[in-house]
Amino acid sequence: MSPEYLSPGVYVEEVDKGTKPIEGAGTACAAFVGFAEEGPVNQPTFIPNWTEFVNNFGGFIKGGYLAQAVYGYFQNGGGRCYVTRLPGGEAEQAEPKAVAALPSHAQPSIESLTITALEAGPAGAEVSVEVAKPGGEDVPEDQFNLIVRRGATEEVFENLSFSKAKGARNVVDVVNKQSKLIRVAEKEAALSMAERAPSPGQYALAVGEAKATALAPISSGEIVGDAAERTGLSGFEIADDVTMLCCPDLMALYQGGAISMEGVKAVQLAMIAHCENMKDRFAILDCPPGLNPQQIKDWRMTETGYDTKYGALYYPWIRVANPLGNGESIVVPPCGYMAGIYARSDTERGVHKAPANEVIRGAMGVETLITKSEQDILNPIGINCIRTFPGRGIRVWGARTLSSDASWRYINVRRLFNFVEKSIQMGTQWIVFEPNDPDLWARIRRDIGAFLTNVWRTGALFGATPAQAFYVKCDEETNPPEVRDLGQVIIEIGLAPSKPAEFVIFRISQWASGSETSE
Repeated sequence: MSPEYLSPGVYVEEVDKGTKPIEGAGTACAAFVGFAEEGPVNQPTFIPNWTEFVNNFGGFIKGGYLAQAVYGYFQNGGGRCYVTRLPGGEAEQAEPKAVAALPSHAQPSIESLTITALEAGPAGAEVSVEVAKPGGEDVPEDQFNLIVRRGATEEVFENLSFSKAKGARNVVDVVNKQSKLIRVAEKEAALSMAERAPSPGQYALAVGEAKATALAPISSGEIVGDAAERTGLSGFEIADDVTMLCCPDLMALYQGGAISMEGVKAVQLAMIAHCENMKDRFAILDCPPGLNPQQIKDWRMTETGYDTKYGALYYPWIRVANPLGNGESIVVPPCGYMAGIYARSDTERGVHKAPANEVIRGAMGVETLITKSEQDILNPIGINCIRTFPGRGIRVWGARTLSSDASWRYINVRRLFNFVEKSIQMGTQWIVFEPNDPDLWARIRRDIGAFLTNVWRTGALFGATPAQAFYVKCDEETNPPEVRDLGQVIIEIGLAPSKPAEFVIFRISQWASGSETSE
C-alpha cells in the first residue's frame, strides 16, 4: 500500500529491493560431558579456551578423561566448546567414602544398587540403609522403600523402582536429587526390573580402600540427563551453536567398573538419538579400550550394530603424555582430539573437506598398531582407524559415518548438509508471514541461489557450473493452491556434494614408445 500524501512537498521513501544474504552457520563448536575437579554441575558452560576451562573446572583428575579431551580439542585447532560437568569427580579425598552394595532379592550374588555416603571417612560409616517392601495390597513386585539413617536423622523414600517410565519413582533420580546423606548408583545387570529390586534388610556402610579413580558412581541415565532440567548430554539442546558431541568419561566409567557395556551402549545410543533429533550436530564415539582389531570388529558387528549418519567411531585409543605423571605416557579416548581436527579442517579447508589424513597433534603413539590388511576389515564397517606412518606421524585414516546408506557414507557429506540446512534455516526467517505469491518465490530462489553459489565456489559442491552443482525450485508447481491454503511455502533444493577421494587408483602399464595409442 502506498503512503498518503496530503500536502505538497518532497517525500523520500525507502524501498527494500536488495537481497537478504544468508550467512553461513558455524560448524566448529564441540560439546563435552564428563567429570571435572570443580565447577558448576549439570550446567552447560561456554568455554572459549583452555585457560577458561581450568578457571571454571580445574585441571586434570586421576582416572578422568574430560580435561584431557578438552585439552586435545584446543591443541588440535578447536576454538570454542561447551562443557557439562557430571556429579562427582572432585579431587580425591584424603579418606575414602563409605559404601554398601545391595544384593538383588532374586539373585543375592548379583549386586543391585551401590550406596555411597556423601561424607568421607568415619562420618560416612555412621550411615545405614534399610530396604523394606511398601505396605498395602497389590504392591508391584519391583517397588521398594529405602530408609536412610545417621544418628537421629532419617530419610524415607517410598515406592521406588528401577523403572524410567513416566510417573515412576526411579530410585536414582529420586534419591540423588533429595538425599543429603547418600548417593546411589544402579548396577546394570541382565535382570528384569522386578528381579533387580534389592533384598529387604538392614545394610551398614563401610569405609573401603582408596580407589585409583576419583570418579563417582553414576548410571547411564544420569549421563544422558534431562533436557528440561538441563542435565547430562540432553542439556545441550539449549546450545544452538553446538555441532559436535563427545562423552570421553563414558569409557572412564567403563574402565573403573562403574558402568557395564550395556550402559556404554545406552549412552552412545542416546548421543546418536540426540544428534538425530537436533539435526545440526554430529556424535564422535569412542571404542572400548584394550581391544585388538578382531575384537573391535566383533564389538561393532554383534554388540552395537549402530546405523546412523549422525555419528562416527574411532579406533584405537591414542597415547599422550601423562599430565599427572613423571614423563610417562597414558592412553586416552580420541574423541576430543578428533573434534579438534574437525574444527581445524573446517577452518583451513571448509566443512566439505573430509576430516582425515590429518596429523593428531599431541599424540605420541597409538594403543594398538593397525596394519593395512586389518583396516581392510574395519573400514567397510564404519570404524575409522588411527594409524602410524613412518615419517608422516600419527594420522586419522578414515572418514566414514556409521550409516549403511551409501549416500551418507562420509562424515564431510553429512556435516556439509548440516551446515547448509542450518544456514538456510537461520537466514530465511524473514519469509515467515510474507505474502505467499510469485514475488516471494522469486526472492527465495534468488537468496538461496546466491548462498549456494558461494558454497559451490568453495569447492563444497560438485560441478563445473552452479547449475550442475545445485538447483532451487520454488514456483507454482511446488506451491499449488492446496499447499498455499495450508499456509505453507515449499522450496525444493538439490545439492551435488563433493565426495572424498578415499581410494586413489593409478593404472600403470607398459607402453612401447612410438606405438599407436587409443584416444
